[in-house]
Amino acid sequence: MHGVEVVQRLLITKVALMDRTELVDVRCEGGRICEVGRDLLVAPNERLIAGNGGALLPGLHDHHIHLFALAALCNSVQCGPPEVSSRSALLSALRCASGSGWIRGVNYHESVMGDLDLHTLDRICPDRPIKIQHRSGKMWMVNSLAAEQLSLHQQIGMRGIELDHKGRPSGRLYRLDGWIRRQLNAVGPATVPSLIEVSQRLAGFGVTGVTDTSPDNSHFAMSQFSAAAERGELLQRVRVMGGDDLPRSNCEQVQRGERKVMLDENALPDWDSLRAIFSHAHSQARAVAVHCVTSAELVLALAVLRDVGVHSGDRIEHASMVPEQLIPLVKQVGVRVVTQPGFIYERGDQYLEDIPHLEQNNLYRCKTLLVRGIRVAGSTDAPYGDPDPWDAMRAAVNRRSRSGSAIGPAEALSPEQALALFTSAADDAGGAVRRVEEGCVADLCLLNQPWKDARLRLRSDDVIASFRNGKCIFHRDGTEKQGTRDASAAA
Repeated sequence: MHGVEVVQRLLITKVALMDRTELVDVRCEGGRICEVGRDLLVAPNERLIAGNGGALLPGLHDHHIHLFALAALCNSVQCGPPEVSSRSALLSALRCASGSGWIRGVNYHESVMGDLDLHTLDRICPDRPIKIQHRSGKMWMVNSLAAEQLSLHQQIGMRGIELDHKGRPSGRLYRLDGWIRRQLNAVGPATVPSLIEVSQRLAGFGVTGVTDTSPDNSHFAMSQFSAAAERGELLQRVRVMGGDDLPRSNCEQVQRGERKVMLDENALPDWDSLRAIFSHAHSQARAVAVHCVTSAELVLALAVLRDVGVHSGDRIEHASMVPEQLIPLVKQVGVRVVTQPGFIYERGDQYLEDIPHLEQNNLYRCKTLLVRGIRVAGSTDAPYGDPDPWDAMRAAVNRRSRSGSAIGPAEALSPEQALALFTSAADDAGGAVRRVEEGCVADLCLLNQPWKDARLRLRSDDVIASFRNGKCIFHRDGTEKQGTRDASAAA
């Protein structure tokens, strides 16, 4: 069963809480946990979920995700490792693309067949417009048919459109997701992919909240999130980042978040421009979330934030590379770090080839930052990473690539620390872990076994039910009863 259900009261029986030794029952009403105790009496028509000794955890929150891009992945062609790792595999994948219109490719990496441009794509895909996104998410590569539909040659001089040695568009477009969408919508109806399947999948992982960090989120995106929530298609709470013009939402389930700031080492803004962006956001009592994947980007962000002064919610997104000498500055400035340890597993083998050995310990640090008193939150960066947060937790603990190679083993976390990456509040990423106790919001994740066993696996397969606001948004067959405590529930 999937979908939000209108239920006044909920009782989850015989569950194991992290801070208790005995099994307890947990009652939820009005969106909050109202009672925790042993052998609570069942109210008439109260929904009853049998915990059977499984761990009841705070619902997981993915602190950095891109929902619409994740939804669009369903209609995209995988163009990079591990699914595609050679020119022949890429050609085969593109030939299998369904339909007759645009081909949307994702996850490309240069290891497949080098740098792609308009002419290369014309040779491998001459008869359909195609756009392929780089694995980093920062660049799209298009062929001539796509360039024509985008009116690319009329936009020479626009920032983000790369030109070749003759001053013509090369087919490589940097940080122009919003512009591409507007160009395509100008010749057809504005459409966004449905969030139903993505939201149900996340609920199955125990995810009850997400922070959408897409930099081009605007009034349109906010209205789409709110509409999806009101229709019951979006099951999670959503904190939405965006630019200065991002409006507040009238939907309780959708909340305006931080001012997203993109930094690219190849085109860094000047000091005064970046200072003005940070200062303006802070003047509106709004934190900034700064995209930093290289050391140079991190140095600039930290230096300007130190000059401007930090808002309590200011964040560094990714912190992909954090050299040892920068850690004291991260601590001094007082920002929190939202990182993706899952990439150690997903991309680790490529990192081992591309990144000098002495720098590999700087990748997606976790333990060192926590030890130094820096707040750290976890995320998947889906669709650029796998959306299963349990995979990211496992990578944070194991610190191993797909091939089993260790990367930065000193940064490994305990299972409890890995879980904590995904259980802080949406507006306090890396802050205190949310608790399962009376008075707390009833966003919960129920496992099929106690934590002492689940911690050894860290698998989403162990999730049997998820609850947002005290309402069941996911459960596996056989876990619910109605209005009576049966033998299995009382065992």
